[in-house]
Amino acid sequence: MIVLGRNFVRTHLTHQDTIPLMRRAMMALSRGETIQPLRSILRMEAGRMFGVMPGALGPRGVFGAKLVSVFPGNAEQDLQSHQGGILLFEPEAGRPVALVHAGEVTAIRTAAASAAATDALARRGASRLAVLGCGEQGAAHIEAISKIRTLSEVTVWGRSFERTQAFARRMGERTGHAVEAVEQARDAVANADIVCTVTSSADPVLLGSWLAPGTHVNLVGSSYAGPVEVDHDLVANSRFFADHREGVLAQGAEFLAAREAGLIDDSHVVGEIGQVYAGSLTGRETPDQVTVYKSLGHVVQDLASAQHLYERALEEGVQASEF
Repeated sequence: MIVLGRNFVRTHLTHQDTIPLMRRAMMALSRGETIQPLRSILRMEAGRMFGVMPGALGPRGVFGAKLVSVFPGNAEQDLQSHQGGILLFEPEAGRPVALVHAGEVTAIRTAAASAAATDALARRGASRLAVLGCGEQGAAHIEAISKIRTLSEVTVWGRSFERTQAFARRMGERTGHAVEAVEQARDAVANADIVCTVTSSADPVLLGSWLAPGTHVNLVGSSYAGPVEVDHDLVANSRFFADHREGVLAQGAEFLAAREAGLIDDSHVVGEIGQVYAGSLTGRETPDQVTVYKSLGHVVQDLASAQHLYERALEEGVQASEF
């Protein structure tokens, strides 16, 4: 079995590679070609969680599981919030062939999936990006979105203005974009064409009334039923897409909260992003429409990434260990 650590993942799983990987994985999911039960989440104290995500890329494709802990407080210790591994099995004899660093894959594939959705749903000329949240996903989303749109403006907001300023400086140096830190979330999104919410907040940090017509929003930070990053108004007045309909109906916190408030029903989920990629579902209908992509993250994304990395490892002659 080959063990692929964080540095290998960071080097060989680029956004340029991962964005098309995510498109293909999500189209396969929407076509029913993959096998993916709902994830199992063990909730612990202080917002800590442990998740088990099994799946297969088709009945004869690679299969496996991601085992991952989520510790929100890790950011204060300069550690990734997601810790764990993706165990990849080959389909011929059912052998485990690779163990891949789950935290780094999660960081890259989540942002790449948002970028693919943004490419499909945002207006062609969208160039002003606002990111709410200054952690690892904030950084990854700026990098990924810049691969599918030419960004003229990047604005970031976080709960600590001092940390937001430091984040903006780092991202400006890393990407070459002018990244501006602001003290109020409302100011960050006022002129944005694209908004990404990547916080760990339990309560809304973004209100629908703040958005300009035609904005596209990626809801990313909440990955289970409970914490909500946006208010009911934004959900109810948007064209709302799921990464996976079954997952959002069961675990999409913002959708569930708006439904519980009686503002929408299940039909408000227009469909899955994979259907938009395949051309079987219309994405944006009008220039002034607010579109939303709800990201929960799915094991097919992890498995597609792990398979790509395993194949690269074989090409480079990475040695396997006995298992």
